[in-house]
Amino acid sequence: MARYTGPRTRISRRFGIPMFGADKYLERRNYGPGVHGPKSRRKHTDYGLGLIEKQKLRYFYGLMEKQFRGVYEKALNRRGVTGEQMLQILETRLDNVVYHLGFAATRAAARQMVTHGHVKVNGRKVNVPSYALKVNDIIEVKEHNVSRQLATKNLEHSTSRVVPDWMQLNKESMKGTVMRIPTRDEIQPIANEQAVVEFYSR
Repeated sequence: MARYTGPRTRISRRFGIPMFGADKYLERRNYGPGVHGPKSRRKHTDYGLGLIEKQKLRYFYGLMEKQFRGVYEKALNRRGVTGEQMLQILETRLDNVVYHLGFAATRAAARQMVTHGHVKVNGRKVNVPSYALKVNDIIEVKEHNVSRQLATKNLEHSTSRVVPDWMQLNKESMKGTVMRIPTRDEIQPIANEQAVVEFYSR
């Protein structure tokens, strides 16, 4: 599966936010990348603003363009507000939930953890990061020394991260449960999802 492998700090500096987690370099140079970064004062069109918001979400969740477009189209066919549906689809992806539960340090690491077969859903191994979780689904780390050691190490380093209210975590058994689908307020997106919807609906 394709994924972004380019310079991450450059992307974070472009949008002015720590897109891939804490970045000390971003703190020192909190302006755009490139020789003209500090002087850039370009005004963006509505199209440009929509593109920026779309790119923020896409990089944040680690999706390529084709995958992200698929999320939008899936949300479009659901009942409810398209932007909120899109966020809910992104949040309930298996890799994102593994990250939120603290089994992985980053979303990229969570994606790798899933593809390497360290995670089970409802007792069955699932190695598809985009697997859509539902209410009452149980996510657990495989009972294997390597898998457990990896998750234990990450859980110890993720104590500063709070597990969202719509999930439940049992650290002892290394199991998490999706209690309900998150609301838009609980997700607190880093981008304006309505601008993304308008961008794609042009």
